[in-house]
Amino acid sequence: MEIDDNLPLRRDDPLNNLVKQDIDALSVAELETRIAALKAEIVRCEGKIAFASKHRSVADALFKK
Repeated sequence: MEIDDNLPLRRDDPLNNLVKQDIDALSVAELETRIAALKAEIVRCEGKIAFASKHRSVADALFKK
């Protein structure tokens, strides 16, 4: 499976636009800033996943009674 198989098909999708951006003209400092922002977004997404998983577990436990 190619990594692009997981990308959304919408043209205006922010992730799709992000991965298509030309980064050749960026300085080292700009690239480091970009990486820091992307890492922060990863942490935010992981937090959302953890919350959703916990919420799902609570709901599953509630409806199994």
